[in-house]
Amino acid sequence: AADKIHLIPQDFFAELCEQVIQHLNHKIPGVNTAELCQRIQTSGVEINIGDLAKIANILSFLFSTAARNNLSTEELVTTLGSAVSTLPKHAVQVIRHVWTEQGKAIAVSEDARNIATVGQFVDMKWKLGVAMSSDTCRSLKYPYVTVTLTVADPSGQITDKSFEMTIPQFKNFFRQFKEMASVLETV
Repeated sequence: AADKIHLIPQDFFAELCEQVIQHLNHKIPGVNTAELCQRIQTSGVEINIGDLAKIANILSFLFSTAARNNLSTEELVTTLGSAVSTLPKHAVQVIRHVWTEQGKAIAVSEDARNIATVGQFVDMKWKLGVAMSSDTCRSLKYPYVTVTLTVADPSGQITDKSFEMTIPQFKNFFRQFKEMASVLETV
């Protein structure tokens, strides 16, 4: 994935670095690599989402390790220069700038690292649908609910998880959410 960094234009690479820093600072739930990848591809650059996600993970590891070791900007750039000779000059410049501007704010306490081991809920969308027919059954007419959960995994990658439920399953799902809400009100 490191060899794909040279494909990413400097402005998009800077945006990726800033999103990684914001994620490490717990200001955003994760890095939206799908949206960023689509914008990079629209600009004419051939890169896939898997490579972009790997680059985001590399940057996350780089910045969190630098914060953990309390590296200055010059120490980070020197380490990068000796360890990664394949890194393009524009990438090193962006990393230097982002680290100088925002790097020292990264919270690397043990509690902050332990919280992010499960992932984080970002958003939920739902829609009601009716299956009218299928190739094996001419007249279904059964309603269902499609739920799409947007979650940020521990590394910060934002993904969508979708599932369908029958109306009785959705009613049970809704009842459980009401129970959670009532328990949270008591806290």
